[in-house]
Amino acid sequence: MKPFVIDINCDVGEGVGNESDLFPYISSCNIACGGHAGDEATMRSITALAQQHQVKIGAHPSYPDKPNFGREVMDISNEALSASIKNQLATFDGILEEINGKLHHIKAHGALYNETAKNEALAQNYLNAISEYRTRAIVYVPYGSVIASLAKAQGFELWFEGFADRNYNPDLSLVSRKSDKALIHRPEEVLNHVLPMICENRVLTISDQLVPIEVQTLCVHGDTSSALEILMYLSTELPNHQVKIHQ
Repeated sequence: MKPFVIDINCDVGEGVGNESDLFPYISSCNIACGGHAGDEATMRSITALAQQHQVKIGAHPSYPDKPNFGREVMDISNEALSASIKNQLATFDGILEEINGKLHHIKAHGALYNETAKNEALAQNYLNAISEYRTRAIVYVPYGSVIASLAKAQGFELWFEGFADRNYNPDLSLVSRKSDKALIHRPEEVLNHVLPMICENRVLTISDQLVPIEVQTLCVHGDTSSALEILMYLSTELPNHQVKIHQ
């Protein structure tokens, strides 16, 4: 039987400082570009660390909103948001050039990621802002989302992303972080959560419904308290279920 293959990614460069622990267990990373967290120094250090561990490097742009960590929808004009995203990516791309690094993917952060999944105007503005990277980088997007449809039609290469440490609503939106059911902390529960996504193209939602989904990459949030424990457990247990971590 041919094994299933899955990429495992983490959001990093966000001030937690646990990247050297996480990187041996992941295959791609999303590095904060200064919008919600990070600065040029953290971008340099984390990209260099990713190279050392042969982890695929991704940019993680966001609303320019450090006070709210990019997790609140921001009242900002399309022009100002586009300019910010372009600036975040240009800064990050310049650092990659310095160290001869390769941009593998782009993944929006937090509220920007969630809003572009359902807001067509915002999704199009975001895609316009990242359009110069269309032939250079994969875009990580949620399955069945507005942005996925738009990006596919406009020639972007996509990877559908699932969330290993987050519960889902029946419409495939993530359960709000304001709910005590938003996060999945126990490694055994995370494994049970992700196996149907990988092997059956289904996810069990918060309402106990199995809903169709496709995933090429799974996110474990770097700031989840049990992130390292989860990643270590998955690296050991996934192969027992004929699942190989992408290299």
